[in-house]
Amino acid sequence: MEFRDYYETLGVGRDAGADEIKRSYRRLARKFHPDVSGEPDAADRFKEVQEAYEVLRDPDKRAAYDRFGADWQAGQEFRPPPDWKPDVRFAGGGYTDAGEFSDFFEALFGAAGHRRSGGGYTHLRMKGEDIHARVAITLEDSFRGATRSLSLQVPRLDDDGRSTTRTSSLRFAVPKGVVAGQQIRLRGQGGPGFGGAPDGDLYLEVVFAPHPLFRALDRDVHLDLPVAPWEAALGATVTAPTLGGKVELKIPAGARTGSRLRLKGRGLPGTPAGDQYVEIEIQTPSADTDEARALYERMRHEMSFDPRADLGRG
Repeated sequence: MEFRDYYETLGVGRDAGADEIKRSYRRLARKFHPDVSGEPDAADRFKEVQEAYEVLRDPDKRAAYDRFGADWQAGQEFRPPPDWKPDVRFAGGGYTDAGEFSDFFEALFGAAGHRRSGGGYTHLRMKGEDIHARVAITLEDSFRGATRSLSLQVPRLDDDGRSTTRTSSLRFAVPKGVVAGQQIRLRGQGGPGFGGAPDGDLYLEVVFAPHPLFRALDRDVHLDLPVAPWEAALGATVTAPTLGGKVELKIPAGARTGSRLRLKGRGLPGTPAGDQYVEIEIQTPSADTDEARALYERMRHEMSFDPRADLGRG
């Protein structure tokens, strides 16, 4: 079935208020009423005007129509989403001819749109739309747990049932041990519900803000640790940072750049907790004094070391 532009049918803009919609409906209803109109298609036009007014005068139905109809242009095929299951009830007043509703109306508001129980359509119930957003937290927030604030634009309905947005400021808890990609669910903080149905939920996808020292892979934490050449060659005990504080780390003799040491359970909390991996990065002192240059000259002559020896093998 084709999409019907109810705003175009009534000759009003999408931002029209309730009074403007009512005035336009009354004018067109008088113009196309079959008992008084001389237009050849007056009966069909009158039904179209009635159907448009039935939707746009009701804040719930108008909000649902705006949500699923506004993105289509007149003449294109309309297909409601596969999970679109409106809860419709009919009671008292309104239309009396089951044929007055179009296929488009039935597709949007359900097959019950052609059934009556004492009268016409009066109410639509639909849970609000869930909203998804990303939130950046620090590794320390995940390690210890935290409470943070967030401001974002969320959809709301004004007094005329038009969809609008407002800035919402929220406080939310960061669970201990949450990892990148996980979602924090805030119940009732999503889009507005229709007809008294509950509001949707807000899902915050966690991403980690860049850290000056650490990087995370799932629950494991990685650190590049600078060491001096003599610490790597002779072995040493050095101080290394972790998310839980500083620890003493033993560097084995003969360590090379890229050697990796494991600190079990020093990653993000969980069952089991993650580990911290420390990757050795040998830093070469600068030869910026006469003494330093002399020391390097002694090393060059006294040490039989060729860093490229392995390149000539094979």
